[in-house]
Order: sequence, then C-alpha cells, then structure tokens
Amino acid sequence: MRAIVCSSLGPPEDLEVADYPVPVPAHREVLVEVAAAGVNFPDLLIVQGLYQFDAEPPFVPGSEGAGTVVAVGDGVSAVAVGDEVLFTTVTGAFAERAVAPEATLMAKPGGMTWEEAAAFRFAFGTSYHALKQRGRLAEGETLLVLGAAGGVGSAAVQLGKAMGATVIAAASSPEKLAYARSLGADHVVDYSAEDLRSAVKDLTAGRGADVVYDPVGGDYSEQALRATAWEGRYLVVGFAAGGIPRIPLNLPLLKGCAVVGVFWGTWMRRRPDEVAENVAELTALYEQGRIAPQVMEVFALEDHREAFALLSERRVLGKVVLAVARRSS
Repeated sequence: MRAIVCSSLGPPEDLEVADYPVPVPAHREVLVEVAAAGVNFPDLLIVQGLYQFDAEPPFVPGSEGAGTVVAVGDGVSAVAVGDEVLFTTVTGAFAERAVAPEATLMAKPGGMTWEEAAAFRFAFGTSYHALKQRGRLAEGETLLVLGAAGGVGSAAVQLGKAMGATVIAAASSPEKLAYARSLGADHVVDYSAEDLRSAVKDLTAGRGADVVYDPVGGDYSEQALRATAWEGRYLVVGFAAGGIPRIPLNLPLLKGCAVVGVFWGTWMRRRPDEVAENVAELTALYEQGRIAPQVMEVFALEDHREAFALLSERRVLGKVVLAVARRSS
C-alpha cells in the first residue's frame, strides 16, 4: 500500500511516500481503508522524536483519519465491516490502510465530507474534553483561547460559544484574529503586539478569564496564568511554541486557581463511558450546525511536505488534510 514512511527520526522534509506492508488488526482493533487524514502538531513532533511517546523507524506517521472499516480484530463489537468511521491512533494514519483501536472510533456523521471528517476527531475531541471534563466551563463564564486560529484552538473557540461562554481569542496576527472572529469569538487579542494579561484584564473589567485554554506554551503561558480569574482553571493542552514553561507556583496560590493537565489520549483509554457521551454530544452539535471542522487546504500524500510546512511555520488556519486517494498533479 502507499504510505508516508518515516525511515529515520528527523525533519518532516525527510519523509517519503513508499510502499509499506498493510497492517493487521489485533485484539479490539479495526483496519480502516483511509479516505483522508488530518495533519496535527503531534505528528510533527513524533517524526522528530520529540513527542511523549517514541516511535521506532521505520513507521507510518499520522494520528487521525477517516474511512471505511475493511476488517476487524478479535473482540470488536461496536463496528462492522463497511462502517464509515473517524479514528485516532498514535501513528499509521498517513496510508491507504490503517489500524486503529476500537475505543477511538466515531461514526461519521451524515453530510460530513471525508476531508471534514479527517479534521474533526482530534481537534474537537481534545477541546471538548478539555473544556467539559477538565475546565468545567459553565454558561456565562469567560474563556480565553490561545492559538485560537489553529486546529485545537479553532475548535475550542467554537465549542466555547456553543457552551454559552464569552470567548476571548488570542493569536499572533491580524489574519488569525479575523479568522477567530469568523468562528464566533467575542473579543480578540494579538499577543505578539500587546500584553496578554493586560488586554484580558481590560476586557473582563479586571476579573480575568474563568477558563484559559493553552495549546501554545512558551512565553505566553505565564501571562495567560496571570490573566486567570480567582478560582479559574488554566488548561495545559500543549506546547506549540516549542518551550515548556516554568510556572511560578505562587500564582495559583495567590489566585486560588487550578493548573489542570489535558491528555485526551490517555483519558479515552481510562474513561470509555465518558468518551461515548462526548462523542454523542459532539455529533449532535455538528448536526445542529453549531460546530464545524475547518479545513484550510487538502493535499495529496505526495505533497505532504507542503502540509507539514504550513503546520511547522504556524500558517494553518484550522486544519490541513491529506486526501489519501488523490494523486499529486
């Protein structure tokens, strides 16, 4: 089968499209004929050996996809051959066929294109878990979203509005802020040009944000924590800026706020009943037109370097997707 193959850890430019063996589903796994795959920030880290989990080359990267089930392993009961699904995995999605754990699957909602489906599960699954289970975001509260134009950030903006919050979107350029506004953000802050803490305090009459969603890290994290309200919840989602910040622990003490980690993948394995509930609610929100996957551009497998360049240079608005069956022109 055709696949993007990582033969040695290093820059994504070294990835090649090559023939690769078709994987075999093990216990509680399914084999999916992949129609499209979403490109996510962890994919960029995994091929460089910088993610929380190591992958031993050669391997096929790709953590998210959508397609049709073509085989099932022992113990699979929730899906059958022929079902159209969205899936997540640590690696393997950037190929014509991929294996995924049954627990990560989601039925493809009616009316959703394959490209949209490939951009939905990771971003909205992560962000909904963060805001609902970890942040306990309530109607009427204020949500601050860093990296608001990216994959998980743009999902968090939409979900925050759907959950009844006032959303402050923070990003690094006027283009990204305009994009966040188009998704429903009530206020925007350009943290490359103004002090994030001061701007959020001004927008909230000095109170701060009840929930802070931070997939960026780096130098912005301490500013965002300082912008958190009394008894607020600061959500640690990721470190797209590259640096893992060192937070002064006197800040949570003085503000009475909580610093809360968000690790969606581990939570899915530990809380299958809650996962099913979230999937049902996300499907309903999509079908009601209250949230929608945002696909900036679709690439063929052979054009993966362009997709990774957009991601690594932080030029993506929403998500970029690989259409597996498409051939480079």
